[in-house]
Amino acid sequence: MVRRQFESYLDKVFGFADLVAALPEGRTYPLHPWRKVFDTVFLGSACQLATAHRIEFECRAGVLSKRIGPLSEDTLGYAMQLQSPQSIFELGCTVAKRLKRNGVLGSEWARGRVVAAVDGIEICNSYVRCCETCLERKVERKVDGEILECIQYYHRVSAVTLVSTPFPVFLGIRFQKPGETEVAASLDLLQQLVNQLGRRFIDVLVADAIYLQTPFVRAIELLGLEWVITLKDNQPTLLAEAERLTAVPADCQWSAGKDDFSLWHLPEVDWPVAGRMVRVVKTVRVQRVKRVKIEKIGGLRAKRQEEVSVDSTNFYATNVNLGAIPPQFIQQLGRSRWTIDAAAFQTLSTQCHLKQPSVHQDVALVVLTMIRVLAYTLMMVFYHRQIRSHCRKAPPSFCELARSLALALFTPGADTS
Repeated sequence: MVRRQFESYLDKVFGFADLVAALPEGRTYPLHPWRKVFDTVFLGSACQLATAHRIEFECRAGVLSKRIGPLSEDTLGYAMQLQSPQSIFELGCTVAKRLKRNGVLGSEWARGRVVAAVDGIEICNSYVRCCETCLERKVERKVDGEILECIQYYHRVSAVTLVSTPFPVFLGIRFQKPGETEVAASLDLLQQLVNQLGRRFIDVLVADAIYLQTPFVRAIELLGLEWVITLKDNQPTLLAEAERLTAVPADCQWSAGKDDFSLWHLPEVDWPVAGRMVRVVKTVRVQRVKRVKIEKIGGLRAKRQEEVSVDSTNFYATNVNLGAIPPQFIQQLGRSRWTIDAAAFQTLSTQCHLKQPSVHQDVALVVLTMIRVLAYTLMMVFYHRQIRSHCRKAPPSFCELARSLALALFTPGADTS
């Protein structure tokens, strides 16, 4: 059954039960040991249960009642509030090291490099609930027909995710502190990861235009990282120079499916703000898509599909030394950044309930979010390495796997069949 397969896989590949048992206990006289609390939150997250209140119900009379037993929402919140987030962070790094040692982090397109994306996501928006570490902003909100200026509370999380792998693998997350920028939080997270995993665990870092700042670029180069960062109008001088130099015919053109690409390669462009030269690649992508057009024929309206061309232009700044590698590789690296938004954050938000404001206490929320992300990562590894790779027919979806795990946890005798 799925439950026994999942937990056996984690123990066999990672020694997961022993790693969890070695986690420190944050309470002095716990009624329920931290290992039990961790298993509850971890399995609840793997089964895609939305809130701690739902996990409490499932422990009492649902899918976790046989595996865990009765456990209250208050117990979960109290245990996580007194737990060290650093221990969960180190557990995630241990899992990442074993994934690399087992060859899971290899890729076919990245030319032997391990590529990671850094980005931020906003979670737990509320006009009422807040904690000591909540970020605040003033927004206009319609209340009883009137537009009022209200204070909105929220959290923002920086994440570093491997995107050169066949599926996204989270290396770590960090909550942004009040008065801190996303870039500063992400840089601190990267420094923690390098200290924990080693300088050569990540080869190339890809990021959005907000990260193209001189202090950030200098800091990640000191960490030994190559980088590819989207170039937009937050660096107007560099962008204007790149636009001027690419106002000529493209260096190369190619087609992929229904899309046509044009590429310009500038080996050295002056970046005066940083006082250095950088490599810039510009790409123009022409997509042929079908749009629905409504036409009036007499007194009636009729729908008709027509094919239109949609252009998108991207600039990428980088310090990658290409050598004999074609410049299309920079375009591949730059586009890989979308994996963290389109795959990782999307699945975590819609299926794994990352944005649910559950257990809204400062430390407890951090620990809960870190366990949710770890559960997502390990479920994704199990899904791709054990489910999809062994299916002779159409494999189940990731959401269906979570439902199967919940059913296996609930079904009597599931572990002995």
